[in-house]
Amino acid sequence: MKFFIDTANLAQIKEAQDLGVLDGVTTNPSLMAKEGIKGQDNILKHYVDICNIVTGDVSAEVISTDFDGMVKEGEALAKLHPRIVVKVPMIKEGVKAIKYFTGKGIKTNCTLVFSAGQALLAAKAGATYVSPFIGRLDDVSTDGLALINDIRIIYDNYAYKTQILAASVRHPMHIIDCAKLGADVATCPLSAILALLKHPLTDSGLAQFLADAKK
Repeated sequence: MKFFIDTANLAQIKEAQDLGVLDGVTTNPSLMAKEGIKGQDNILKHYVDICNIVTGDVSAEVISTDFDGMVKEGEALAKLHPRIVVKVPMIKEGVKAIKYFTGKGIKTNCTLVFSAGQALLAAKAGATYVSPFIGRLDDVSTDGLALINDIRIIYDNYAYKTQILAASVRHPMHIIDCAKLGADVATCPLSAILALLKHPLTDSGLAQFLADAKK
């Protein structure tokens, strides 16, 4: 399973990269705004700064909702750096844009996916990644993990190459459950990744080893 970090914070991205387990980054306008990144030129520069830290794919989101706008933005984003993946919303015009980008050899991440039918359309259009938002489904009393399982079955049935990128991952058990179900990628906050390190028996065992070493 690949680990992506979902943030625009350069310090957190570097910390995850230095840990040695980071495979990529996902970000969006909301995360950019959270870091105080404003203005198109600054946003584009920030994407390049992220690409210069990591060694994997970096999802950069289009703002337009019409086909021509998404194509124009997506092509500009793809030119920024070879690691850029164009993030496109799961709407009718977005599916058309994904098909266009696929034909041009531009990687895509179909975002805001909440059903197996949407994921099927994204795969048919040739998306590199599909992003089901499991945490947001859980928020409305719908089983987000069941969606991961349904998509995995469908993709395996037809050997689709689109990778399942579990998004809106909130905590370490989301990561573990997605890994058990066969998600290709989990994108999550740094806190969720670091939480995988923790176990009380590890802490107590290490404390005992250190105490014995002093004797």
